[in-house]
Amino acid sequence: MRLKRKIDDFLIEWKQNPKRLPLIVKGARQIGKTNAIRNFGQKNYKVFIEINFVLNPEFKTIFDQSFDVDTILKEITLRRPEIEIVPENTLLFFDEMQECVNTATSLKFFHEDGRYDVICSGSLMGINYRKIESNSVGNKEDYVLHSMDFEEFLWAKGYKEEVIDDMLNSMLKIIPLTKTMYDVMAENFKEYMIVGGMPAIVSNFIENKNFSGILKMQQQILLDYEEDITKYAEGLDQSKILTIYKNIPVFLGNENKKFQITKIQEGARNREYIGVLDWLNRAGIINISYALNELCLPLKGNYNPNNYRIYFGDTGLLIGSLDEEAQEDLRKNQNFNTYKGAIYENVVADMLVKQGYNLYFYKNEKGTLEMDFFIRDPDSLIPIEVKANDNSTISLNKLLEDKHYPDIKYGIKLCNKNIGYNGKFYTFPYFMAFLLKKYLKAKK
Repeated sequence: MRLKRKIDDFLIEWKQNPKRLPLIVKGARQIGKTNAIRNFGQKNYKVFIEINFVLNPEFKTIFDQSFDVDTILKEITLRRPEIEIVPENTLLFFDEMQECVNTATSLKFFHEDGRYDVICSGSLMGINYRKIESNSVGNKEDYVLHSMDFEEFLWAKGYKEEVIDDMLNSMLKIIPLTKTMYDVMAENFKEYMIVGGMPAIVSNFIENKNFSGILKMQQQILLDYEEDITKYAEGLDQSKILTIYKNIPVFLGNENKKFQITKIQEGARNREYIGVLDWLNRAGIINISYALNELCLPLKGNYNPNNYRIYFGDTGLLIGSLDEEAQEDLRKNQNFNTYKGAIYENVVADMLVKQGYNLYFYKNEKGTLEMDFFIRDPDSLIPIEVKANDNSTISLNKLLEDKHYPDIKYGIKLCNKNIGYNGKFYTFPYFMAFLLKKYLKAKK
């Protein structure tokens, strides 16, 4: 089952750009990079050459003689004599490029030559990606691919753009959704939280029309990530990375969600783990939310790099990391207590990141004022409160009523309620969080 992805449109636009650069598609493993690039290459080029440096290690030597493009192509055709390379209509796809860092160096020469398109991909982790960065500056374009977002999940279930446009229009006009629309989308969203956005798992769910085998697939991906950490974490303490990775649910389960390494390792200091968190973030495994120093614009440069929260990059994998009964509990909306809030925070964090937002939160020193996330429009700092239950919004009201925060003009509450506006903040159901960027762009 071929799932429609947003990268599909990006790749078409990339090909149509006469000044296109060699492309590197980044992201965690098993999120659909290879499938998307292969589908694009086979449909849009007369010649599509796919070289996987893990499956075909003999190709690692194609750059040994020279980085001259003709020499590289000669080395490829010596190993695959059946290939007939056509200038201006050939796509070279170098997969698992982390296994052959010389691939990055070659991008400069492919760019300067200009006769052939090149796309690279792989599990670009740790020091390997730093080498790739230094070797291809100015001669590449990066695209970050995440697991499927909720909109892509809806596409997989057969929903058309018109349905999504209707939801966006309801947000813009502050018109509550019909009961049918609300109930159906809420159920779809619950499925998405359980299944997550890993393409193979979504395909399994769509084809089988049930949750059978989902948990096992999630747990296997978690084990695969652990194996990747062991394999690629060069130059960093692997045990530190594994400790953080295995204990993400512990940090999320804390009432304040704050990353505190002392909770799992006595005597350790948070600042000693900044590189570890950065590694996991670059690998696409986690999302990091930083504490704002002041509640004002701009957001970048106004945060504490030593105070942060961490979230799984895919909420389905978070569910897979919990007790085996967690999937069933979420389906029945029971037994989560304080962890229920963590799950909703995690999925909202995931949805914000997939729209291109950086993550920020705020908590004052006394702990009397706390806000889950902040985004912005051209003129305003926008607090976002995520409510697992329909409790009062004390912190959100405080921020909106306090004259010390002139950049905050209105807020957004995400909860299990229909669309509304009370003159101070907008209320949207959780499942609409994936539309926030489009909403703010269209909002007047």
